[in-house]
Amino acid sequence: MTDEQIIALIKREVVPAIGCTEPAAVALCTAYATEALGVRPERIDVRLSANMLKNAMGVGIPGTGMTGLPIAVALGALIGRSRYQLEVLKDVCPQAVADAKAWLAAHPLSIGLTHESDEVLYIEVRCAAEGREAKAVIARDHTRLVFLEGPCAQPLDLRASLGDRSQDAGDEELTLRRVYEFATTAPLEDLEFIDESRRLNEAAAEEALKGNYGHELGKTLSRPLGKGIMGDSIFSHILSATSSACDARMAGAKIPVMSNSGSGNQGIAATLPVVVFARENHNTGEELTRALILSHLTAIYIKQSLGRLSCLCGCVVASTGSSCGITYLMGGGYEQISYSVKNMIANLAGMVCDGAKPSCALKVSSGVSTAVLSAMLAVQNHSVSSVEGLIEDDVDRCIHNLTRLGSVGMQETDRMVLDIMTHKKKCAAG
Repeated sequence: MTDEQIIALIKREVVPAIGCTEPAAVALCTAYATEALGVRPERIDVRLSANMLKNAMGVGIPGTGMTGLPIAVALGALIGRSRYQLEVLKDVCPQAVADAKAWLAAHPLSIGLTHESDEVLYIEVRCAAEGREAKAVIARDHTRLVFLEGPCAQPLDLRASLGDRSQDAGDEELTLRRVYEFATTAPLEDLEFIDESRRLNEAAAEEALKGNYGHELGKTLSRPLGKGIMGDSIFSHILSATSSACDARMAGAKIPVMSNSGSGNQGIAATLPVVVFARENHNTGEELTRALILSHLTAIYIKQSLGRLSCLCGCVVASTGSSCGITYLMGGGYEQISYSVKNMIANLAGMVCDGAKPSCALKVSSGVSTAVLSAMLAVQNHSVSSVEGLIEDDVDRCIHNLTRLGSVGMQETDRMVLDIMTHKKKCAAG
């Protein structure tokens, strides 16, 4: 890939998002359908792929104090604006939440699994009112609108293009060496846009300390108890900052974060460990910028073959990126960075994604702690060898072993996780 193609790829995959990207994408699709309808819906029907449903069931919705899809769908219909994309719910206010609750109490809303598509990421929303109907479909990516029809919409049907993956072929030409060469040699002025990820995600971590969000893992680590056990070190500061931002985001704080490959938690995990280490290690501004590019682009590269949603926890991917960035900040070159990737895969391969929820902060902290350990070993030229598990001499083959495990090997695990989650919900309701 050319430098220009890589820059365009990063700018496409590293974007701001408010709240968990799965319910945000459902709210976005609802906003599209409502705009196409032209009036407030009286009935809404939502059909989702299994992975979308899994990731949206237990996560907080920004500004509402509530969890799950119904409130996100109602808000998408009432105050959502499709032009905001993954910040579709940024206009949420107490009055909007009250209106959404009233709408839910008075109107039918159906949410279930789709049987219309085998796409891992698929959202279909139908809205109806006053004898009118409208339909919107988002597929493959969180913001990729592939179908739209309604009395107030220009008809759109790109569903046939989902069968043609040639448009993504260029992304697959990345290798870890190309990622490293781009991050370390491209003109600095072409890379400085990534610094916005530092600003947004640091602000999210700081905001989290002002409230009691989720399981308060970040605050726990920064309190006397946490410092007494974990110490007051670069390592503990990395864990605290990263898990704080995740605490707030998963609990529904109305704060934007910079996402990576459709995930805010991946954006947080690819950013904050690198930022905190650079600050406390007294790296230069240029070194931080290049390390952030290296981290985010490594995560993007891995996600290209893993897919948007899978049973493999995204923190494994993003933390692998941050381990590369930290290794670079420690003075490591390409060889040491490839070691850090191998060390990460040897440790975290197989970590299961059981949906987006407040306890994701625990998984993110596990990934980030491994990122630091992997980097420390790598700069001392210690790497898991090719006779061990999934690891091969070729680092790119290691990456594809990981993504094949996550995208193919863990499919039955993914079905079992969803079955357990939905059965638990039914039992709780009963």
